[in-house]
Amino acid sequence: MENNHKKPGVGVGVMILQNRKVLLGRRHDDPQKADSQLHGEGTWTMPGGKLDFQESLRGAAEREVFEEIGLKIDKNKLQFISLSNDSVKDAHFVTIGFLYGEPLTAEPKVMEPDEIVEWQWFDLDDLPKNIFFPSKKILNNFINKELFNE
Repeated sequence: MENNHKKPGVGVGVMILQNRKVLLGRRHDDPQKADSQLHGEGTWTMPGGKLDFQESLRGAAEREVFEEIGLKIDKNKLQFISLSNDSVKDAHFVTIGFLYGEPLTAEPKVMEPDEIVEWQWFDLDDLPKNIFFPSKKILNNFINKELFNE
């Protein structure tokens, strides 16, 4: 198998929940701009990204939220809610999902317009159909009160 030399990466996703509404960003339709090894162009996703070398999991979540929506969150108030094994033909990540249920200090902003074109709030009972599969696993684990999703 040609991928034997590849190793899985680690990613984090942050489910920001306010009044039963979750924050999702729509990834750019252009695969080059959507900028994800797991692909997902044109889908809705949570703030998140890759763990940096020697970074804490909560630190990565805090950093990614700030980079993507321009708001600081308190990493100590992140609650671990999901672990999933996410892979496509050419990439593999273990994704740690966190819940952030504290009020945000302002409305989220599009900080990386080449990657995420807009942020929207969605009711948990009325989610979009095309959710990026790692984010969908976090949502499903939260809704089903499960921690792990292969």
